[in-house]
Amino acid sequence: MAQHPRLRIDTGLLIYFCDPHSPWQRGTNENTNGLLRQYFPKGTDLSKHSAEALEAVAQALNTRPRKALNWRTPAEALNAFIG
Repeated sequence: MAQHPRLRIDTGLLIYFCDPHSPWQRGTNENTNGLLRQYFPKGTDLSKHSAEALEAVAQALNTRPRKALNWRTPAEALNAFIG
């Protein structure tokens, strides 16, 4: 996120950062980390996995419905937002 000012300028998105050591401010992020740990335990060296394997996990998570998104998938929520 070192380039967050450029992202803000290029996209017009508001960028927010949570306070350090405040996991309650990062609910969806922490939930996603937990989902990722089902595939890759904490400390896993991701360079040991192929791009195809990483893409398969991304696909699985992006097509999994989430309560926080009214049971839509992240892909559906993103498409609704940008479409």
